[in-house]
Amino acid sequence: METITVRYATLEDANLIAELSRKTFYDSFAADNTKENMDKFMNEIFTQENLVAEVGAQGNIFLLALCDDDAAGYVRMRESEIPKELNTAEAIEIARIYAVQNAIGKGIGCALMQKCIDVALEMNKEIIWLGVWEKNQRAIGFYTRWGFEKFGEHEFILGNDVQTDWLMKKYL
Repeated sequence: METITVRYATLEDANLIAELSRKTFYDSFAADNTKENMDKFMNEIFTQENLVAEVGAQGNIFLLALCDDDAAGYVRMRESEIPKELNTAEAIEIARIYAVQNAIGKGIGCALMQKCIDVALEMNKEIIWLGVWEKNQRAIGFYTRWGFEKFGEHEFILGNDVQTDWLMKKYL
């Protein structure tokens, strides 16, 4: 039986987080997008350098999931501008939540989501929210099972492709 642990990531984990970010994003979306749009996004926005800089940056919380001792997933939570639909609620965003391909279905996502909720509660947040690509039915199903509901939409630009993300929230 594999042991899953979730811990706060530190500055020493920045390169690992950046590598996980790039790998899991590419694995999740490359099949459903053009090579040109994926390359543009990965080389201009989702660079190793940009991702490393996020770790430890003001308002960011990174969590790292380990399966036994191997990095299996991560979360980026952030306190940022909240969508107008949430008014002035005390809210925190799950900006990214990903598991590596070979760990999907092993409970990594559940362990990470539970830790996100625990962190949000410790911070006295009323709402936890996220954006998810409208075509990512697997993720939408996962969030729905966790009690998230759609409350809006916003644009996400992948390369030159303007996509629609659903905004989903959960009351804590």
